[in-house]
Amino acid sequence: MTSVKDVLVEDAPTETGLGAGAFAFSDQYSVFDWGEMPDHVPGKGASLCVMGAFTFELLEAAGVPTHYRGVRAGDEAASEPVALADAPEPPTEMAIDLTRVPDLPFEGDSADPSLRAGYDYDAYHAATGDHYLVPLEIVFRNSVPVGSSLRRRHSPGELGLDAELGLDAESWPDERVDLPEPVVEFSTKYEERDRYLSRAAADAVAGRADVADLESLARDVNREVTARAADAGFVHEDGKIECLYVDGEVRVADVTGTFDENRFAFDGREVSKEVVRQHYRRVDPEWVAAVDDAKCEADERGVADWRALCAASPEPLDEDVVSAVSAMYAAGANRYTGHEWFDAPPLAEALSALD
Repeated sequence: MTSVKDVLVEDAPTETGLGAGAFAFSDQYSVFDWGEMPDHVPGKGASLCVMGAFTFELLEAAGVPTHYRGVRAGDEAASEPVALADAPEPPTEMAIDLTRVPDLPFEGDSADPSLRAGYDYDAYHAATGDHYLVPLEIVFRNSVPVGSSLRRRHSPGELGLDAELGLDAESWPDERVDLPEPVVEFSTKYEERDRYLSRAAADAVAGRADVADLESLARDVNREVTARAADAGFVHEDGKIECLYVDGEVRVADVTGTFDENRFAFDGREVSKEVVRQHYRRVDPEWVAAVDDAKCEADERGVADWRALCAASPEPLDEDVVSAVSAMYAAGANRYTGHEWFDAPPLAEALSALD
């Protein structure tokens, strides 16, 4: 399914009913939409599974509907899903309800100017049946950290933050900016390059799912994750959810509340995949620039596969960086869940190794 987890199908979804399966989390990672990177981060998959399961159980306790069914550990392929607390060791499989995910055709043209030319969302929704994965990511922001795409897309003045927070209207400060109220945005999910949409365009992409319901669900998730993060000593900066639509209801799908889907800070330092993004910006700027150039060229040519146009490939991380990132994921998962799942140093010590 992605570069960090695979979908295991046990009972395939039908046109009228949900199926059953599991996510199998790997130690792979991806930055800048590249897909699988040249090395792996040991223990990362288990860290994500633990944090995601913990978050889903928080959400379900708060009455937020999800596709989560439990975790599997030990002989995972043969075991029934259990609550995270009943797992004898850090799990790497998460049992979930499965919904339909049709192909999103790319035809090279579109009559709707609000959509990127070539992606046929009408065909996507025609193939869904009674339930489907909404082809959007719903992004919620409590702050604007360094590295946030919001900084590239809007100035403080465009968001009214110059007057409200006393910021310069044209440029962002070098530190995180806390927002007075959470902001919710909509981004594409299955296009080769993610892009942010207006509310009207998101409504067109969402199909039968109501964008107001998607926004409300995102705010509910944000509230619960933010509260848990604060209890664990984190600042929850931003995150995203994906949703499935079934029986007139939207439910949280995929995974949320992890260091890949959300950005957290601890003692003023980033604790998320953003650490790896910023590392590549420092040590491999030629590749990052080549990615940006390839995406622009793909837009100009009207083609979907920008990677084929990229003139460079990423270099592997140094071994000490891999070890430090691995420790960050493990120590952060321990702290977020309040349980020592992993043999890891305290989070502050793990983060100091990334200096």
